Amino acid sequence: MNSEKSYGLSETLLEILACPACKGEIAHDEAEEKLVCQGECQRRYPIRDGIPVMLIDEAELQS
Repeated sequence: MNSEKSYGLSETLLEILACPACKGEIAHDEAEEKLVCQGECQRRYPIRDGIPVMLIDEAELQS
């Protein structure tokens, strides 16, 4: 069974990634092509050309 996502990140990597702002867990929003913080800040980090952009300045705040 292949655990690779369409953008090339493994499930294992998603499990160890943390939000750089609040250190919360990260979930993949496949429809929006974003990584979403499940912690306090709820920031949404874009995935561009298959690469997650985990920079606080690039994140969208949850409205």
